[in-house]
Amino acid sequence: MSAPTSPAELYRHSLRLLLDKDIPAWVGLWAEDGVMEFPFAPDGWPRRLEGRDAIAAYMRAYPDHIDLHDFPTLRIHQTTDPQTIVVEMRGVGRVVETDSPFDMTYIAVVTVQDGHITSYRDYWNPLAVLEPGIDFTGGRR
Repeated sequence: MSAPTSPAELYRHSLRLLLDKDIPAWVGLWAEDGVMEFPFAPDGWPRRLEGRDAIAAYMRAYPDHIDLHDFPTLRIHQTTDPQTIVVEMRGVGRVVETDSPFDMTYIAVVTVQDGHITSYRDYWNPLAVLEPGIDFTGGRR
């Protein structure tokens, strides 16, 4: 596959990598100084990750906790900044530890520069992680 050329293409590619559980390749889409933010994260959960290494550490064990199967709803909106998109999506799968269903809706604001993600603000539902068995950050609650 040729390298994604637009923020929307890069984002779609990132979702395919998550479904394939290829976290190293997913992390490789990030700029070295990329920032991932979770503005709605509850107490005890990270709200800001700075740099590719911090993002890699956060995501390393993700497939051991959440087994993603599909993103059945995906809407990507262009903004007035050609490098920034707003994404509405739903991810479904299962929680590995409990084998219970995983169903999360997200809104993300993503900025891409020079073919790499530089900023990702993830507005996921913080109430979902309060359910028993939902701890996909490796016990950092």
